[in-house]
Amino acid sequence: MNHNINRIVIVGGGTAGWLSAGIIAAEHRVAAESADHSFQLTLVESPDIPTIGVGEGTWPSMRSTLQKMGISETDFFRECSASFKQGTLFKGWRSGNDDSYCHPFSAPHGYTEINLAPHWQASRDQIGFADAVSPQSVLFADRQAPKQISTPEYAFNVNYGYHLDAGKFAEFLRKHCVEKLGVTHIKANVLGINSAENGDIASIDTDSHGTIEGNLFVDCSGQRSMLLGDHFGIPVLSKNTVLFNNTALAAQIPYDSDSDPIESCTLSTAQSAGWIWDIGLPTRRGIGHVYSSDHNTEERASEELLSYIAKTVSKKAAAAATMRKVQFSPGHRAKFWHKNCVAIGMSAGFIEPLEASALVLVELSAGMIAEQLPANRDVMDLVAKRFNDKFLYRWDRIIEFLKLHYILSHRQDSAYWRDNHAPSSIPDNLRDLVELWRHQSPWHRDTVNADEMFPSASFQYVLYGMDFETQPSQTLRRSELTAQSQAQTLFRENAQRRAQLQSSMPTNRDLINKIHTYGFQKI
Repeated sequence: MNHNINRIVIVGGGTAGWLSAGIIAAEHRVAAESADHSFQLTLVESPDIPTIGVGEGTWPSMRSTLQKMGISETDFFRECSASFKQGTLFKGWRSGNDDSYCHPFSAPHGYTEINLAPHWQASRDQIGFADAVSPQSVLFADRQAPKQISTPEYAFNVNYGYHLDAGKFAEFLRKHCVEKLGVTHIKANVLGINSAENGDIASIDTDSHGTIEGNLFVDCSGQRSMLLGDHFGIPVLSKNTVLFNNTALAAQIPYDSDSDPIESCTLSTAQSAGWIWDIGLPTRRGIGHVYSSDHNTEERASEELLSYIAKTVSKKAAAAATMRKVQFSPGHRAKFWHKNCVAIGMSAGFIEPLEASALVLVELSAGMIAEQLPANRDVMDLVAKRFNDKFLYRWDRIIEFLKLHYILSHRQDSAYWRDNHAPSSIPDNLRDLVELWRHQSPWHRDTVNADEMFPSASFQYVLYGMDFETQPSQTLRRSELTAQSQAQTLFRENAQRRAQLQSSMPTNRDLINKIHTYGFQKI
């Protein structure tokens, strides 16, 4: 048996498979023209199983991921039907009425210097938290872009990620991985999995390409989890007692006109037993309803979705809409790396699309494999343990952050919202944090790990967007008196920056049209 880890086999394509292939290949320079051919990366993809597509929203981290892979941002926009995402606008989450708040991707102004949250409290009735501390929220309302056509690729005026067509993105990545990064692409169905003497996977049998050997296998086969789940029997840890959503109805809605505005954020509108996402791409809107089948029927969920489409697009669009149903069981594997097999994407788990964590988990998982690829089999179990510890921690943080959105709601209009407030459904750590935040606001100095899934700024945006109250300090220390003056300066600077951006940034539609015509500057 070859103990060196130099033959990686990815089972499954789609966004998860090809993004993983690109990240690992770029790190290890699996280029066809390379003089060193000892490292091989093969992706085996079934020609018979359609890919679901892991999300249509990304975090800002995707910019550096694409850049490291050597991808032109101009090409990405042109070929993936991409648009800009600057955060999320939440509607109806507080009371179910006309309330709204935003979670922008830019941290509060001067965030590393001072925590503005306590200083905002006095004016909370006059201005929302995000508006007071971030210049980015002003761009949401007018569907404005985060940069200009003269801004180089991947650079920005305000932080951004992407909305994209998952099917086109997977094909775009496939082409880049095969043509630029030397990844071997095999279209075949996996018929069997062969074990080595030590229990590792030695090889897989396929219907059209025989036996394919490897010394590290990456399971990107979706919810089935052909390797980690079916072969190794690693169970799923259900999280349905914490997060209730388990079904989604998805529709693709064309614009009425080619000049219709494109949203610069994800719209998330709360419903009776879930919420509706609304994502703007250049040629269509992706609109879907994710809900709990224990609290809602498919018929009622469909009615809510069609009503939303009729109200926000047109009655004609609602009448013509076709919906695709996706069912999932919220949870994740008990571990993600077992022996010489590691799961990425839906093979590892899936919770729900709130806050778009699916693709970033693919980025992080593949990135850690690429950076810490074991030199040999002898140390693989040590790397696997580190990987499992880190990602179990990350999944717990994701679950807590998503649950926070639900427990902060004031809604009591359905069993769904009332059940979300049940103490038994709230993780202990989250309950402790909420109690702490009643007396002191979260800030970056509270961060336990350097690479937390969600920065403390994200908690601030959700907490104070949902009208959470942190009690003001009873005694004002000398440092706080000094900080008051500094805070007022930062509030004024942020207001000026907001006005400057609003007057200078193009709309999403205008900038995307220019990208297709002229392209960005290369860095």
